[in-house]
Parts: sequence; C-alpha cells; structure tokens
Amino acid sequence: MAKDTTGRMHVQVKTGGKRKLSSKLWLERQLNDPYVAQAKRDGYRSRATYKLIEIDDKYHLLKPGMTVVDLGAAPGGWSQIAARRVGAEAGKGKVIAIDLLELGEVPGVTFTQMDFHAQDAPEKLRAMLGGRADVVMSDMAANTTGHRKTDQLRIVGLVELAAHFAGEVLKPGGSFLAKTFQSGADAELLAQLKRDYATVRHVKPAASRQDSSERYVLAMGFRGGEPAELL
Repeated sequence: MAKDTTGRMHVQVKTGGKRKLSSKLWLERQLNDPYVAQAKRDGYRSRATYKLIEIDDKYHLLKPGMTVVDLGAAPGGWSQIAARRVGAEAGKGKVIAIDLLELGEVPGVTFTQMDFHAQDAPEKLRAMLGGRADVVMSDMAANTTGHRKTDQLRIVGLVELAAHFAGEVLKPGGSFLAKTFQSGADAELLAQLKRDYATVRHVKPAASRQDSSERYVLAMGFRGGEPAELL
C-alpha cells in the first residue's frame, strides 16, 4: 500500500491466479475511488448516485410530487435519490424504474425487470406510469465490443431510443437526462432535442471519472418542436 499524489493511501491489488489484468485494474480503481468509499458511508447504492445529486443540485430537475422514469436503474442509486427528492418514499411522487438486471427493493420505487429494447417495453412502461412523466432519465450504457465505431453506434442508438420514449411520455416543461460518451450526443439527435426542448446542454459531473469519455445530455423545458437553445 502506497500514498497517491493527494496523500491518500493507494491500495494495490496483486495479480496471479485466474484474475485477469482488466479485473485487477477495475478492482484497484474501485478500492481507491473516493466516491465508492463515500457511497458506502452515505448508504447509497453506487458512486453514480453523486452524478445525479450534482446535476440536480445545479439544475433542479427533481421536485416534490413529480413522476420520474429511470431507465437502466440498477444498482439503484439514481432511483434512490429520485425517490427521496420527489417524495415517493412518502407517497407524494412516483418513480418508475426498469433494468435488465434485478434490483433489490428501493423505498418509493416501482421496479420491473425488462429489456428496454423489447418491442413491448414502452407500452409496459406507459402502463406503469398511468399518465405522463415530469422527468425521464437514463444512465444506461450499451455493452461494448471494443470496436470504437460499433460501440459509438450502439451508444447513440440507446440514447435515441430513450429520447424517443421521453418525447412520448413527458409533460410540457419536462426534462430528459441521458448518458452519452466521447463527443456527446449524435448531431442528428441533438438537432431533434433542440426542436423539442427549451434548452439542451452537455454536462460532466465531478463524480464522472476524469479518464472517462462519459458525459450527459440534459434537455429541459419539453415543448415538442419549438426551437431550442444549445448551451
């Protein structure tokens, strides 16, 4: 164990056995990530929780009584924060969440395990909503192949699918937040978002790892086709 440049103790994971180098590096990064440690202390389900906290603190997406859809919710950090901030834990708001993976019970969250790519997924989600949503948020990430162009197409396709769904269920004035990578949202998608929302911006929370190309597209003020301003 050694100290890093900030003076914190740095945990090094030994190689050997059946552990691959990629697994070693991932585990070492997790053990030395201050957000991972902080999430455990705060009782949050993942380090990603702090990304939504930072975005919401700055842009005020989540308000008491709102209805929120969380796409790709596992392990539940975003749903956890959304439920607290809209009052779903007390029955005042509503959080609907889906993921391919199972999600343990989160107070105030209605969860269904399903594939968002499934043809009937949007219809099932609308039935769960029982009305319109104030916020649609997506921290989904497509499985990577290692081929940059293929992975980029998969990522863009996933964001486009989420954006299309948001356009079908959002109330006027609603917001859409989704994970993108590298250069951000595709130009065609951005053009569509600018037509449908009052403001569109890319954001990179401090909790996003600096060596990651991850960033988020945030569209606010849903108005379906009126011109928007890209910030």
